[in-house]
Amino acid sequence: MRTELMKRAINAIERLPADAQDAVAARPLAELADEEEWRKQFESTADAQWDRMADEVRTSIRAGQTMPLEDVLGPDNSG
Repeated sequence: MRTELMKRAINAIERLPADAQDAVAARPLAELADEEEWRKQFESTADAQWDRMADEVRTSIRAGQTMPLEDVLGPDNSG
């Protein structure tokens, strides 16, 4: 079952030349593959690893080795 937006997108893509269709189709396929890799990485991370990473972050924050997110991204991108 396709959403209305997906139907519109596919209809628009089908009107493109074949090479443009392939270029457009490659983007979401790559994104989906990337999301699957991230999912696998998160699922394979043990609780002890998460705890260790959180401890490292807390240590960095206490040591003043971090910057506020709005300083990195700017005030319009922080929330």
